[in-house]
Amino acid sequence: MKIYQYPSKKAEKRVKETIERGLGFSKQEYEAVEAYLEDVKIRGDAALVEYTRKFDSKNVSIDTLKVTPEEFDKAMKSVDPLFLKTLDRSIHQLDYFHSKQKATAWIDTPRPGVMVGQLVTPVQAAGVYAPGAKGGKTPLVSSVLMGGIPAKVAGVPSINLVTPPMENGEINPHILAAAQKIGIHSVFKAGSAWAIAALAYGTQTIPKVDVIVGPGNIYVTLAKKIVAGTVGIDMIAGPSEILIIADEHANPQFLAADLLSQAEHDVMASAILVTDSQRIANDTITALEQQIEQLPRKEIARQSIDHFGAIMLVPDIDTGIDLSNRLAPEHLELIVKDPFDYIGRIQNAGALFLGAYTPEPMGDYIAGPNHVLPTAGTARFSSALSVDHFTKKTSLIHYSETAFKKEADDVIRLAETEGLGAHANSIKIRK
Repeated sequence: MKIYQYPSKKAEKRVKETIERGLGFSKQEYEAVEAYLEDVKIRGDAALVEYTRKFDSKNVSIDTLKVTPEEFDKAMKSVDPLFLKTLDRSIHQLDYFHSKQKATAWIDTPRPGVMVGQLVTPVQAAGVYAPGAKGGKTPLVSSVLMGGIPAKVAGVPSINLVTPPMENGEINPHILAAAQKIGIHSVFKAGSAWAIAALAYGTQTIPKVDVIVGPGNIYVTLAKKIVAGTVGIDMIAGPSEILIIADEHANPQFLAADLLSQAEHDVMASAILVTDSQRIANDTITALEQQIEQLPRKEIARQSIDHFGAIMLVPDIDTGIDLSNRLAPEHLELIVKDPFDYIGRIQNAGALFLGAYTPEPMGDYIAGPNHVLPTAGTARFSSALSVDHFTKKTSLIHYSETAFKKEADDVIRLAETEGLGAHANSIKIRK
């Protein structure tokens, strides 16, 4: 992991590489995903099962596509009671946080005879994607929670989970336990782009939804990008990112561990340390080299650190914050003496972790906020997955005749300025 003096030409080049790394798709990938989407749109369950049998499990049929109550019961009995206890804590804390996000309808009378307001209503159906990972051997339980809980809090009446089956044709029991605990209504054995197609267009078994959320591989991400507009989506997410701002009081062992917690995700993941201490920079590199050798995913972490990792040595913490705001990281850790002093300076970040004992994985699993976050600099204009993604806001407007006549001429003038005669006539005819 290289140390760069910031600002400098070399550091600027490295920053630019991070900003521009983005999320790209090849022509072949795009065409392949389009073909999957179109096939599922036309053939429905038949196409869905064909791809599931080809890529995931030969034990899935149209009849077994939907998880049965018996499968849920079996899953709940097979998982460790301690896992269920952990699940309960995570669900409780996520539910508490997301309940604070609920918007309420409102009505106001700002002028005599005029009423304006806003209705807030949930979408009728939501789709949650949860990666199976390694054939279901490392299920992303947290994806079930992060996608399903805000939908449930929003009041969505139909929440449907899609996730790839294991080789034996079953869903990992930890996924099913999480789905049942949070009240997901239906679970289907399908993954990748064809599962997104099923949610977007509907099949004979899987209902069409209004919103699709959840992370996935390049095919899932590209499929969501293509169907966006047909349905709502949470975001187009790129590789994971972490940026840590640390001062001389930080523990280099902590810093190294936190950098690697994101580097192990993907060879494209970005892990950057920004510090005003040369000692911290040097000691973090030493700790990182020691820790990386102990990781099961050390090859992935090594490639990520080599290609997209960096330590930026800045003259002061304020300069580091300015740099962070430029990069707009998905995860931003402030491991400095008084982290709360800097909250007002943070403009662009998906999530902000304050203090030495608030590592990013706390937010991934149990703290409460959602871990589906904007990446690739999109935190400049985008936000975490929330209850808002599952609701619609409808404006309310009412005019009495007196109030209408008072403002009618202004509307006519604006409409005629825009050359919209029928708009103007809609007002004139009432005068």
